Amino acid sequence: MATLLHIDSSPMGAASVSRHLSNTFVENWKKAHPGGTVVTRDLTKSELVSINAEWVAAAYTPAEQRTAEQKAVLAKSDELLAELDAADELAIGVSMHNFNIPSVLKLWIDQIVRVGRTFAYVDGAPKALLAGKKATFLVATGGAYGPGTGLESLNFIEPYLKTLFGFIGIGDVTFHTAGGAAALNYGADRAAFLQPHDEAVAALAAA
Repeated sequence: MATLLHIDSSPMGAASVSRHLSNTFVENWKKAHPGGTVVTRDLTKSELVSINAEWVAAAYTPAEQRTAEQKAVLAKSDELLAELDAADELAIGVSMHNFNIPSVLKLWIDQIVRVGRTFAYVDGAPKALLAGKKATFLVATGGAYGPGTGLESLNFIEPYLKTLFGFIGIGDVTFHTAGGAAALNYGADRAAFLQPHDEAVAALAAA
């Protein structure tokens, strides 16, 4: 049976548009995959920390040579990688923060982009170690940053995530972006704003 890893990164709780869209994806994915498994990871509650010199040293030490302390340093990374390894598909809710991804999502990325686990160096060149997975990013932005807009060049979310996930072997990526979500803070009707996005996301989940 298929396994979906559902990740949320917005700090806005029930008010979050990206969380709404990722939940819509999950609900419709379940309908399309009866018997499938959904693993949910809320990054705002995962107590992730920045990697440091000890983490890097542990990651580059061969597994059979790691000390107990090094294994402890990598324990959270191992936990997150186990979730990633088990997943056939990912649905990731992303809110735009300062033109890029939330800091907690970057912390997660730093824990799972790990030498010997998701990438390696072969003859001096990087080699992706993941294969056969796909990812859907459900993005919410306050302004409109889509193709053809005046702010398009300020959207670093898509190029960064495409590059990053491609680097570890997940090249099958899809983005759905709800742009202009800041209008909801100024009286725009939430249901009307979300309807076309819900329909599009439901179609993606069923594909």
